[in-house]
Amino acid sequence: MDFRKTTLLSVLLFPVAFFTVSCSYPQQSKFQMAFLPAPPLATTPDLDAPRVPAQPNLYLKDAPPFLVASTATVSEHKVHDANVQRAEQAYQRGKRLYQTNDIEGARTEFDNAVDWMLEASAETPADREDLERRLDDMVDNIHHFDLAGMGASADVEEGRVEKAPLEDILQMTFPVDPKLKDRVLDQVKATVSKLPLSVNDAVLGYINYFSNRGHGTIVGATERSGRYRTMILRVLDEEGVPQELLHLAQAESGFIPRAVSTAAAVGMWQFVAFRGQQYGLKQTPYTDDRMDPEKATRAAAHHLHDLYSEFGDWYLAIAAYNCGPGVVEKAVERTGYADFWELRKRGVLPAETTNYVPIILAMTIMEKNAKEYGLEGLPLDPPLEYDTIETPAPTSLMLVADITDAPLSQLAELNPAVLRGVAPEHYPIHVPKGTGNQLIAALNLVPAGHTDTWRMHTVAPGESLAAIAKRFGVAPASLIAANNLLSAEPREGDRLMIPLAGRPLAAAPQRGVTHSAAASRRPAAHTAATARMASNAGTHATAHAASTSHAAPAAAGHAAPHATVPGTRVAAGKAPAKKNTASAKAPQKGSVLVARATN
Repeated sequence: MDFRKTTLLSVLLFPVAFFTVSCSYPQQSKFQMAFLPAPPLATTPDLDAPRVPAQPNLYLKDAPPFLVASTATVSEHKVHDANVQRAEQAYQRGKRLYQTNDIEGARTEFDNAVDWMLEASAETPADREDLERRLDDMVDNIHHFDLAGMGASADVEEGRVEKAPLEDILQMTFPVDPKLKDRVLDQVKATVSKLPLSVNDAVLGYINYFSNRGHGTIVGATERSGRYRTMILRVLDEEGVPQELLHLAQAESGFIPRAVSTAAAVGMWQFVAFRGQQYGLKQTPYTDDRMDPEKATRAAAHHLHDLYSEFGDWYLAIAAYNCGPGVVEKAVERTGYADFWELRKRGVLPAETTNYVPIILAMTIMEKNAKEYGLEGLPLDPPLEYDTIETPAPTSLMLVADITDAPLSQLAELNPAVLRGVAPEHYPIHVPKGTGNQLIAALNLVPAGHTDTWRMHTVAPGESLAAIAKRFGVAPASLIAANNLLSAEPREGDRLMIPLAGRPLAAAPQRGVTHSAAASRRPAAHTAATARMASNAGTHATAHAASTSHAAPAAAGHAAPHATVPGTRVAAGKAPAKKNTASAKAPQKGSVLVARATN
């Protein structure tokens, strides 16, 4: 009887338990949301709306100090983040306007971007260092657009060059400050240098000049050296010569890669044509390796090593670098003295050479005692960073600029040895860091034989095919055919190939985009003289050499094959791109990507 009661009770309790569990299960009812108000739609805050000043919170008057401080910090960060976002949005708007040739609109937006960054920095002192770094980066980018907008692309087309800043003083002497000698002697005694340092009236005269009237010249060159200093010191060390010889480049060109002397010596290290050819610096109508900073530095270091091996004295080696080993050899034979200072006193060396060595010694002494000469803590230009790829065919820098989204002036700065805006086949070109793979993939989309003339364009919002065709001076039907478009209207973000014929087009000179903050961060402009470079050697006193066994540095990293440009979309309806057979060279010493794109 008890057993039957227990069984019946269990049967009755089971439905109750099941119903209870079912009701407690978090199951969504299909009718539940019908009786609730709709959730608010997510909206993007309008960062450009007028700002309403924040009202003080009266309830915080008696709050604990730590709570008030915490609230203020959160508020500051919100303002900081919003201002930075406003700055970025204004910069991107300016960039789009610039690409559509709306220079006035671009100038306004770039100014707004810088103003927002300055305001963010002022409102959050705790993050000022990071914000100022980001502001500097933004100003540098705007500066590149500024150069391109003012017609700097003409430099790329015409191989524009600059005058070496110290050329005019090589035949001049300067008075000596009587109070200077003892002080400099004490400095030299305390200075460590692999290059022997002498102190005499010639050296003191140039120290006096660079400390006063010529101080701006040495400051400008020192700041500019930041772009190449790390590379130069590395190469000098690899070639086994004193790193103080860095100052030869400072004396020769002020670290200007496209410097040209009146005697047709070219580049940062001032090679005449025959000496460059002797040591493997190639010169063609489209390129001049004497203007390639790394190749020329390798050449100069190798030649200086050879000269020291010949003369056994660094002063004679430096003199021979300037006037040629033959001149020094004859001077030694004629006088019987293998001593630079004795040869200088006897007047058997060219006047330029007699001052060349003292200038380099003066620069070395001043830099090694930078604080005493107002050279300590100078804001050096940041080192140039880039990827390096090998061109599959003659390639226009305008096309490279289209693909990498870099101003043409920046590409000219990275590739000073490219004279006419077109890099020849199998030529190593430098592009902004991180864009190498993107460029390789995009170049493989351009039909063979057209990389020197065709362009590539990213479709902007609301841009029609007719407008693009009119901008580049081609027929809409040509755009449709070149890109295999299924629709006559491209979509925003599409990359269209522009089938131009004939010589690659240079960017039209336009008014520049300027901002006071950008101008204040650029080194002072130096005097520039434009000149056509002589294709044959002149008789400049400089004699240099290069080693063909040393190439530009390659870096670790392999270019992964891509069928399309990373981060972009090929125009709708485009035929499948041919397979990219990009292959990367084996990593070598250096920090740049080296890869080859093949058509």
